Amino acid sequence: MREFFQLMKRYVAPYSKYLVGAVFLNIFSAVFNVFSFTLIIPILQILFKMDTTVYEFIPWDTADMAMKDIAMNNFYYYVTGLITEYGGSVTLLLLGLFLGLMTALKTGCYFGSSAIMIPLRTGIVRDIRVTVYNKMMSLPLGFFSQERKGDIIARMSGDVGEVENSITSSLDMLIKNPILILFYFATLIITSWQLTLFTLAVVPLMAWGMSAIGKKLKKESLEAQGKWSDTMSQLEETLGGLRVIKAFIAEEKMMERFTKVSNELRAATRKVAIRQALAHPVSEFLGTIMIMIVLWFGGTLILSEASPIDAPTFIFYMVILYSVLNPLKEFARAGYNIPKGLASMERVDKILKAENNIKEKENPVDIKSFDDKIEFKGVSFSYEDGKEVLHDINITIPKGKTIALVGQSGSGKSTLVDLVPRYRDATSGEILIDGLNLKDLKIKSLRSLIGNVNQEAILFNDTIFNNIAFGVEGATMEQVVAAAKIANAHDFIMEKEEGYDTNIGDRGGKLSGGQRQRISIARAILKNPPILILDEATSALDTESERLVQEALDRLTTSRTTIAIAHRLSTIKNADEICVLHEGKIVERGTHEDLIKLNGYYKKLNDMQAL
Repeated sequence: MREFFQLMKRYVAPYSKYLVGAVFLNIFSAVFNVFSFTLIIPILQILFKMDTTVYEFIPWDTADMAMKDIAMNNFYYYVTGLITEYGGSVTLLLLGLFLGLMTALKTGCYFGSSAIMIPLRTGIVRDIRVTVYNKMMSLPLGFFSQERKGDIIARMSGDVGEVENSITSSLDMLIKNPILILFYFATLIITSWQLTLFTLAVVPLMAWGMSAIGKKLKKESLEAQGKWSDTMSQLEETLGGLRVIKAFIAEEKMMERFTKVSNELRAATRKVAIRQALAHPVSEFLGTIMIMIVLWFGGTLILSEASPIDAPTFIFYMVILYSVLNPLKEFARAGYNIPKGLASMERVDKILKAENNIKEKENPVDIKSFDDKIEFKGVSFSYEDGKEVLHDINITIPKGKTIALVGQSGSGKSTLVDLVPRYRDATSGEILIDGLNLKDLKIKSLRSLIGNVNQEAILFNDTIFNNIAFGVEGATMEQVVAAAKIANAHDFIMEKEEGYDTNIGDRGGKLSGGQRQRISIARAILKNPPILILDEATSALDTESERLVQEALDRLTTSRTTIAIAHRLSTIKNADEICVLHEGKIVERGTHEDLIKLNGYYKKLNDMQAL
């Protein structure tokens, strides 16, 4: 339970007023409940004509009597007075109406206590989901290269949903049931302390039975949520790779894989469900055993000559004892649900507690402009497993110049450009902008100077206008149209029925590859950054689309400092400097003509493409 209270401490504070309200309403509900049950004794005594005592009114301030005894005496005094004046039938009716009123007040308070907890329950779940999303936004790209997207989606949906179903739904039980148990046991002690002592000796048996069932629930729930993540990952991979699956006639193979993970999920879920399903019958059985033992002991007391309680009082005692079983069982049910939710929260915490190794220094420099040059000085980069991707990179990129990076796949080109906006940090060496180390700069201001056009145009399920204006506050239609014209995108946009208000579908699926790329370029043009990173921006396009995109890129790179990754050497022939990377090192550098004359790596690449 320590983990549960730590979780509540993290998320309940903003909703403490709802907790206070729920506590008060549950106290009133318990009080009204006990009062309504108290009426059973005089009703039974009237029905069976068991009480022949003549009661006299005792002043409330009588010092030598307990308040409980005075209250009971005076209550019976008024009841016997009603019987004398109006008869037993009318008195029963009045007691019944009073019982109905107490029940109405009890159920009203019960409903109020549950309703007042709804904003707290929904608020906590909303806060967890928003916190996870915000944390994801702050994590570096390296984190997501190690995690499956389906697993992250499962934690955002299934695990957070399980927290809602298991933990927050147990909150009102955890508030209501201890209050009811406290009031019921207080009533039991007041009614007969001898019977209550005997009852308390039996309760540990019930508690042991409950704990035996709930012990392994958290472990099994962790396993089940892990299988749910596998299922979501399989689904996400299938949706992303449908074209390849159909092309390779691999539908049956994928169906078998999905069936396999679904069967594993079913088996894991079945274990949890069986353990949960066992909880109610076991608690019901143990509760009945307890009632039976107490009934035997109480009956034995009543049948003895010196019985401490009479029969109606014993029946009242048994009603209260039976009533205490329900909150005990609900309390136990919360004890099963909470481990399930804690298992899910443990998986969510893997995101929330993930370390962000891209740290901003305490008082970073807020860089406003780019005026001179970018310098790589002895830059090396290794992944966490120790594999070195870049080694001793030294490059100077003057303002307004274009530097191209070429080389075989896996040579470190994309990793090198990822270091400039600090998607990753160099393991050794330093990168300077206008003489300032990137690690001394405010990350937001650094990235505001940089624009990206990637090999795969990353677009959102939104309108063309919103995709071009993405990240640019207050962009006008005139500015968006101007950017689209420079990017050779305006004409095809206007051919759409809704023009700039056309929704482009998931990841821009309603557009061709060339159209998506031109929208991406228009977005970069509108941002108008002084530094531009082009990551193989034309490699996936046909000849006509490449021509249109290349024209747009030529306009975009004019007067901008550009770092371009290219496989098609024809697109970077005019670069001011070309750096050839091989296994993480710069092996050649110079202009296109210089590198051809060297007759090395670059010449081989050029000849292969020419062929």
